[in-house]
Amino acid sequence: MRVLITGAAGFIGSHLCERFLKEGFEVIGMDNFITGSPDNIAHLFGHPKFKFLHYNVINYIYVEGSIDIVLHFACPASPVDYMSNPIHTMKVDSLGTLNTLGLAKLKKARYIFASTSEVYGDPFVHPQPETYWGYVNPVGPRSVYDEAKRFSEAMCMAYYREHGIDVRILRIFNTYGPRMRTKDGRVIPNFITQALSGEPITVYGKGEQTRSFCYIDDLVEGILRASLKDGLSGEVINLGNPEEVKIINLAMLIVELTKSSSEIIFTPQPPDDPKRRCPDITKAKELLSWEPKFSLREGLENTISWFKKKLRKNL
Repeated sequence: MRVLITGAAGFIGSHLCERFLKEGFEVIGMDNFITGSPDNIAHLFGHPKFKFLHYNVINYIYVEGSIDIVLHFACPASPVDYMSNPIHTMKVDSLGTLNTLGLAKLKKARYIFASTSEVYGDPFVHPQPETYWGYVNPVGPRSVYDEAKRFSEAMCMAYYREHGIDVRILRIFNTYGPRMRTKDGRVIPNFITQALSGEPITVYGKGEQTRSFCYIDDLVEGILRASLKDGLSGEVINLGNPEEVKIINLAMLIVELTKSSSEIIFTPQPPDDPKRRCPDITKAKELLSWEPKFSLREGLENTISWFKKKLRKNL
């Protein structure tokens, strides 16, 4: 079987390329390197079943030959990235979604869309099930990402209803692990980089807000199962770790694991920063027989080890 993965040089996309190759698929990776890095997929060049296309998904896409699955994972995902590239972010999850859906229609391929827990906004329902419609500020600074993903979900369902495309929407909650950038802007790479560099660890507000953190290997397993199982057309599925963690407790755990002398300091809360975020993964358990296996401590230890090597290379 042959799959196309957009955002292939990104954090999640590169792990997906690796896993699908391991499963015996031919993989076509596509990326324009706005936030992805060639380093993430350098080890795959020369693999007989891997082909890379340096291309921007906001343009018309044509790929020769058959394609069985399209995985649309291209999009800046860190607030630092999507707030500094707001128009491009919205194009990736509007024009990019339209173009990849069009390709799936042409090739009669299954379509997997990487949505996000951000579609729930600052939720009133907790934990968040797929049936919750969300509470999103449509004109706030995060809206370029939140609303673009919500639009893409609507586009996916329109293609499912009108053209019968086998669409699956995966709402991905906070994910972490090796290959995140040191200056990614998201909380775990921020804290680890600050701790390893001996810099103050910057916690927004009082650190009472919560997140749930899923290790990359667990997430990739969930995506693979959602991609390969039959009978899921039109389904929306949360993928994430249901263990809820206060940000202040995360900061203290990273200080402990890195044996850092960094102090924890508190900075103003960004606009529209959600107070609580945690997935209801009942549906993933029932449909995919999936739930995370890695504990936060175990995943952080693996991630810290990778960041240590990365930071040494940058010296």
